[in-house]
Amino acid sequence: MVKSLITCDCLGSQNIDAEALSRATGLDVRPPCTALCTTQIERAAEALGTGDVAICCAQEKRVFEALADELDVPPAPTLDLRDRAGWTADSAPTLPKMSALIAEAMLPAAPEKAIDVISEGLCLILGPAEAALAAAEQLKDHLSVTVLLEDAAELPDTREFDVVVGRLVSAQGALGQFSLRIDALQLIEPGGRGGFALTPPRDGGRSDCDVILDLRGGTPLFPAPEKREGYLRADPGHPAGVAAAILAASHMIGTFEKPLYVKTEPLLCAHSRAEQSGCTRCLDLCPTGAIVPDGDHVKVDPMICAGCGACSAVCPSGAISYDAPPVDLVFRRVQTLARAFLDAGGPAPRLLVVTEHGSEMIRLSARHGSGLPADVIPLEIDALGAFGHAEMVAALAAGFASVTLLPGPKTDRHALGPQIALAQAIAGGAAVQLLDTSDPDAMSDALYGETAPAAVANPVRPMGTRRQITRQAARALHPGAAQIALPEGAPYGAVLVDTDACTLCLSCVSLCPSGALGDNPDKPQLRFQEDACLQCGLCANICPEDAITLAPRLDLSDTALRQEVLNEEEPFPCIECGALFGAKSTVERITEKLSSHAMFADGDKLRLIQMCDDCRVNAQFHSHDNPFAGKERPRVRTTDDYLSKRRDH
Repeated sequence: MVKSLITCDCLGSQNIDAEALSRATGLDVRPPCTALCTTQIERAAEALGTGDVAICCAQEKRVFEALADELDVPPAPTLDLRDRAGWTADSAPTLPKMSALIAEAMLPAAPEKAIDVISEGLCLILGPAEAALAAAEQLKDHLSVTVLLEDAAELPDTREFDVVVGRLVSAQGALGQFSLRIDALQLIEPGGRGGFALTPPRDGGRSDCDVILDLRGGTPLFPAPEKREGYLRADPGHPAGVAAAILAASHMIGTFEKPLYVKTEPLLCAHSRAEQSGCTRCLDLCPTGAIVPDGDHVKVDPMICAGCGACSAVCPSGAISYDAPPVDLVFRRVQTLARAFLDAGGPAPRLLVVTEHGSEMIRLSARHGSGLPADVIPLEIDALGAFGHAEMVAALAAGFASVTLLPGPKTDRHALGPQIALAQAIAGGAAVQLLDTSDPDAMSDALYGETAPAAVANPVRPMGTRRQITRQAARALHPGAAQIALPEGAPYGAVLVDTDACTLCLSCVSLCPSGALGDNPDKPQLRFQEDACLQCGLCANICPEDAITLAPRLDLSDTALRQEVLNEEEPFPCIECGALFGAKSTVERITEKLSSHAMFADGDKLRLIQMCDDCRVNAQFHSHDNPFAGKERPRVRTTDDYLSKRRDH
């Protein structure tokens, strides 16, 4: 556990108030060094020996790790105060921001989850003969290479790598487990004199490999090809790109760790029921195709998942959630930053959510430009797509005046946009925004020029599921408000029922995956709890009368937490025993429709419709045309019968 901090003012280029930081953080903050990584390296060596220290210099992390290795002690954690807080053109105090960054860095890290992926170096090269064969020549000493050509006229006169001829039909998989289907497949016949001969072509050939090097330059084999591990592609007309791809392929042999980015809870999934489609939000967004239907649920292929996090942000039930790090840790980081900043006496802060690319922009801006304003706190996360509307609204409720997201080159903007729009609808105003720039100076100018709205008066820091946090945060942002209108497709809302069309068949109740729709065992009644509704659409899809529509909204009143009656009718009393069963209008409607039918010309048959289950069975059993009756049972034979038969003979 970290108990003390080693700081450095970096040759006097930043101000660090060690005593104030110590009071604000509760840690032993040593007086700042001036050149900790060079002339004062002995102070770092002395501190590393205690084992409970953190070093406030991320730039020279490599130096301190090498020092720890030389001293044979565990490396100390490092955090960046200089670029994110110390180097700034803002004259406002930096103490609150430094305190917040230190408090967030002290949170325990989540354990990483990964699986081993083994690549034995089986490489398939695709592309025109000139480029593919040249690449094979360079890779043959590193990998087991096979070249797939489409034209048999280009066969090389070598057996240092394998060459096949055919037409690639399909490919699936990822690093270490690619599977391809090839039609018109022809293999080399190595014997005989002269040029190599080929076997007769055959369709349906299959090839398994660990790495694919695609030099065709056309349509990639997979969606989001840059996120498919083990799949390398380059334009054959771009020598530098081909060389880079060949170099990367040469290193793809051995055992690798594949992070497990998401976790699933299939029982919570609202994808489908009874072959009726419901929620498809994650399926629609997954850029790599790692998510596929699996019966009533969806499943995620961890080998294909690239960890963009979009599925976690859009899942209305929590059936899929980001796990690298877990969602609850992200909420704790956001809330810790806000609380520590405010507790240190700072005004309402602003949150800047970035990836590693954004952190590099902050470093460049700090060193060569204006840096970040003193009230802008950066939060670096691995996947910007996982920072959804719940996290944005929770940040505002925790005390941030605004939330700005800075996308990187790998960010899926089409997934991020709807989440920002939903957060804006819930929070109101322009408290959430996207800053889409790759220029560090433009980033700084935009942040310095921003006029943030007023922060929430009474910050709250709720915990729980993403839905629960969203609701509590929205109530804090809109005290006294009853309802918030949301855009189409939002995962919150009401179910509206046309009571004139609804027959209370309760098909919707039996298929509702979240239990938002319910019945009453004592009377014909359709009940609804809005807080539990996922807006998956299953009820509307299954309703035989098309009586159900969805209304996206966020009900902040206590009514949303209770079951409310959407439709009810008087039950019908059995004409025999008086027991209540069914809906009165339904029984009367069926009786009316069947009264003119030839099969129900007999009044007794119409009466059966108006009986409960027990009385109906009893009436049918005692009727003249009893459907349960069989032939007359044979008489039991007795001794007298046998003796009489013997006398007759």
